[in-house]
Amino acid sequence: MKRTIYCGLVREAHIGTDQRVAGWVLNKRDMGGVIFIDLRDREGVVQVVFDAANLTAEDFAVAESLKNQSVISALGAVRLRDAETVNPRIATGTVEVMASSLELLSQCDQLPFSPEDNQNTREDLRLKYRYIDLRRPSMYHNLKTRAFIQRTVEQYLDEQGFLCVETPMLCKSTPEGARDYLVPSRVHPGSFYALPQSPQIYKQLLMVGGIDRYYQVARCFRDEDLRADRQPEFTQVDMEMSFVEQEDVLVHLEGMFKDLFYKVKGIDIKEPFQRITWHEAMDKYGSDKPDLRFDLPIVDVTDLAAASTFSVFNSVTKQGGVVRAICVPGAGEKFARTDIDNLTEAAISFGAKGMAWILLRADGTVNSILPKYFTDEGFKALLDRLGAKAGDFILFSADKLATVRKVLGALRLNVADMLGLRHKDEYKFLFVTDFPQFEYSEEEDRFVATHHPFTMPYPEDVQYLLTDKARVRAQAYDVVLNGVELGSGSVRIHNRDVQKVMFEALGFSNEEIEDRFGFMVGAFRYGTPPHAGFAFGLDRFVMLMVGADSLREVIAFPKIKDASCPMTDAPTPVDASQLEVLGLGKALEESVGGKTGAKKAAPTIDVEKIADLARLSLSGEEKARVAKDMGAIIGFADQLSAVDTAGVAEATYVVDLKNVLREDEPENNFERDALLANAKTKAEGYVTVPRVVEG
Repeated sequence: MKRTIYCGLVREAHIGTDQRVAGWVLNKRDMGGVIFIDLRDREGVVQVVFDAANLTAEDFAVAESLKNQSVISALGAVRLRDAETVNPRIATGTVEVMASSLELLSQCDQLPFSPEDNQNTREDLRLKYRYIDLRRPSMYHNLKTRAFIQRTVEQYLDEQGFLCVETPMLCKSTPEGARDYLVPSRVHPGSFYALPQSPQIYKQLLMVGGIDRYYQVARCFRDEDLRADRQPEFTQVDMEMSFVEQEDVLVHLEGMFKDLFYKVKGIDIKEPFQRITWHEAMDKYGSDKPDLRFDLPIVDVTDLAAASTFSVFNSVTKQGGVVRAICVPGAGEKFARTDIDNLTEAAISFGAKGMAWILLRADGTVNSILPKYFTDEGFKALLDRLGAKAGDFILFSADKLATVRKVLGALRLNVADMLGLRHKDEYKFLFVTDFPQFEYSEEEDRFVATHHPFTMPYPEDVQYLLTDKARVRAQAYDVVLNGVELGSGSVRIHNRDVQKVMFEALGFSNEEIEDRFGFMVGAFRYGTPPHAGFAFGLDRFVMLMVGADSLREVIAFPKIKDASCPMTDAPTPVDASQLEVLGLGKALEESVGGKTGAKKAAPTIDVEKIADLARLSLSGEEKARVAKDMGAIIGFADQLSAVDTAGVAEATYVVDLKNVLREDEPENNFERDALLANAKTKAEGYVTVPRVVEG
């Protein structure tokens, strides 16, 4: 047996017993004849003492040769540490193992980095050697917490009468929403499966099948651009219920998340989750997933701004735009001019043309250009509506409604961060309801479903599906936690007539309906219960629970910004023979204009041409070295382009320049011999220069 107890579980109760511990060498201290090793496994660290007097010469020599992160197994008696060596920072700090034998299981080579939490290691290096990075205690804690959360939610759903049902991974592609990951079929040449973006269709069919209450911890795939809280493959807790209305689902979800928080965080949430409509969220917070850990509401002041003589406000209001503002209590005493300038630059980056502002000093004086454009009564009315008082700061946005919502929603978060209002140990849940049924896609030049084509509109809005799409509200809802959308759901359409009108509103022809959703529409002909559902991202929820800044910190083997895996180099090309079997070889060759199965080719470097352009005479050895060095430079540039820079502020700025060029006036060309007539040394039609720098 290689182990009788985990390193981190050795306690005073084990004193006097022989225990075999195994793990990775964290630290080694050689005191001359006595070696102290901190041995770590997933449960923690224990000190193992290797005394030359208690070991064979061979075992002690092995102990002397041990490198950090080597894997060993040691047998020895547990004893109490000397009082002066007690370590109160670890659970095993009062005991140690006096080794009587040692087995080296695996020696460690030179490490690319030390797997400790206090090391500032580049993330790209950590992901390349993820199996080393996983040894960090924080990574194990994150994965352990994730496993506990998944087990807890599964237990809750089981107790609520839900049945866990697996749905297929190889599905029919129904293009509507994000791009599918496609899987070619060998048996059906030219045809493709799609990896599921969600089990949406299957879980609705399970309701048709009478399952009544379904859940699944489902793997999902979406081919879309990545960011800190998004991955191409992710895990969601998926559920569906029959014979329910929206209120039933919201009550169920509130109970589930409260149970999770109590069992995972020990937090007993007493108050009911706040509920607001989508329109209220957008108007009051500028976001459909507002962070309610702080207030800072957005206030409409369009009517008051229109009565001023400020040209920016006047121009916007006359064109049908809006003027809105945020009053930041106490910030007038905290914001310096550089802070205001930074907010202005941020506003511009979010789409604004600038940012008007008012700073109210504690002594009652006003720092702003705006008062002169208002009457005394008008300015007082403005401050009253905003609830502003001495010491506050007010920022404005004036533009089209969509732009103002976006700008102030983002500035609200910036201000909160500047003032330290977003505490990671504070949690605020929110239900956002009544989403628009449709949103207009500029790219497709048509209305598309905000969620999916099977979302039920409110009964009173069905009459507007074909005549006034922007007016239709969906029975759709999101759960938001601390400004992060955990998940979304909706009441589904179970009425065939409503579903037909919905497809018509989306512009689908009968042929398209049959091709994309024929099997589902057909199923609805045989008795469909009213049903509704919800799914939340397990990865995101765990990220918030452990206080991580990125999904990559709670996923064992994540992808990076370009959807690749630095550890395995996936995706990689495959053999041409594999593509031929799938009937893709010729098609791929025609689409990329190159050989099938060829890995992204290393750039061809024409050293001869480079040397010619630079007028350099290179030996064969020098040409090989130049090609290798330039290839390395290009490879490094490719690595830089793969680094995830989402959320990283731009650090350089480029100023537009205008070139001023003189007109070309061609002259007669000189003959080469004439140009070289006075050259002291020449070769092959060029002036030769002696080597002055040794490469």
